[in-house]
Amino acid sequence: MSDVLLEMRDITKRFPGVLALDKVKLEVRYGEVHCLIGENGAGKSTLMKILAGAVSMDSGQIFLEGQPIQIISPYHAQQLGISMIYQEFNLIPYLSVAENIFLGREPRIPGTPFINWKKMYAEAQEVLERVGLKLDVRIPVAELSIAQQQMVEIAKALSIQAKIIVMDEPSATLTDHELKTLFELIRVLRRQNIGIIYISHRLEELYEIGNRVTVMRDGQYIGTYEVCDVTREDLIKMMVGRELTEEYPKVSLPRGKERLRVKGLTRKGAFYDINFSVHAGEIVGLTGLVGAGRTEVARAIFGADPIDTGKIFVDGQEVKIHSPQEAIKNGIGLLTEDRKNQGLVLGMTIRENTTLANLKEITNGFFLNLAKERQVAENYVRDLQIRTPSIEQIAQNLSGGNQQKVVLAKWLFTQSRVLIFDEPTRGIDVGAKSEIFKLMNRLLEEGVAILMISSELPEVLGMCDRILVMHEGHLSGELSRNEATQEKIMQFATGYKKQNVA
Repeated sequence: MSDVLLEMRDITKRFPGVLALDKVKLEVRYGEVHCLIGENGAGKSTLMKILAGAVSMDSGQIFLEGQPIQIISPYHAQQLGISMIYQEFNLIPYLSVAENIFLGREPRIPGTPFINWKKMYAEAQEVLERVGLKLDVRIPVAELSIAQQQMVEIAKALSIQAKIIVMDEPSATLTDHELKTLFELIRVLRRQNIGIIYISHRLEELYEIGNRVTVMRDGQYIGTYEVCDVTREDLIKMMVGRELTEEYPKVSLPRGKERLRVKGLTRKGAFYDINFSVHAGEIVGLTGLVGAGRTEVARAIFGADPIDTGKIFVDGQEVKIHSPQEAIKNGIGLLTEDRKNQGLVLGMTIRENTTLANLKEITNGFFLNLAKERQVAENYVRDLQIRTPSIEQIAQNLSGGNQQKVVLAKWLFTQSRVLIFDEPTRGIDVGAKSEIFKLMNRLLEEGVAILMISSELPEVLGMCDRILVMHEGHLSGELSRNEATQEKIMQFATGYKKQNVA
């Protein structure tokens, strides 16, 4: 008997003006974690959407357990035992855990159209136990943590007797503890002979959980390798088609004038007595464990959430910020953690998103100057090297790295003197990360001050001049670039060690 569970051969897909996949192949064995990597826009998502029945291929063949199949819809894919867990979960928040697991497949009382609730709850409880999740299946999904929601997605996949589970960036929103739980569950699934396709930009995870890895670039198949036989450097070179001379291309500049200072900033229940400054030409990192209050501080500075007490100073002058409009007026921009829901209007074009935060610059009286708007957008597409057929491309159709560049273009157009980057590289590949960091360096050279919030300690250590650490809503420590280590940061982040931060 062959050990090959799934084979995709010569898969080709064209979209208007784009060859998304060019004779790509993928092979997954029984009980294997097969990692799929490549830069944003490499074609990974398109390939997986074809497997999940959400997109039709133009040519190619798919074999499941040695038999040729034609996947005609997502429902058909599920019937075949193929389940996909997207980065943005497909759960309905106000339905119960059990209802989400069996949505569209609810067990019925024989001879009636009525749901057999007792049976559904019992079967949902049983499948949750398989993933090691102990909770009441009758509670709404909205009350669950992100990690618990992910386990519900996996339970849903198991409930359809999945043979193949595709996990798209499953670790993007998980803490280290939650990630260990996920990895243990993946090992359990492997022992059940389930094939897992694991997509991640965090290359270190491949060596933790993967058996083999397939690399894609620009819609083409580059190669498949045993994880133990290939180095991180080799993978990066294959993904980007070139060597990245520096993963963290930090420039050191003289510290300029103070751009931003917050004094005694407090929002009860979120953070308390926050004091720090950021100067022109420097990146100050703000880190800590998930839930420490980092994003809440950023939102308060930007006027998205109210503060109870405290003061904000820009260029030495105290400013009153009660809304994002007032923050923008005072030269502060926020690149949000959730770029898809808060940073962009996905249904709008690159052109429209680029100018959205500063429309007064492209208006003639009551009317938009469309020629000027097009020129502005084209300049930023060129300067930031945004990969797109045109400025009229819908933001939703861009890769994650290019979406982040459009968000950055929006704030550059406001001439912001203070930029807050909240998880700037989440969900984007190593090549795009390097480009984002180089753009940040360029901003520093122009006198901008950057506050960077990140859970990725290597990038905090690699790019920041100073590092502020939060623990349970308080600033627990400050470290200079020279003295900072992952161990010291984690001591402050866990409350093991504290110091006064002025």
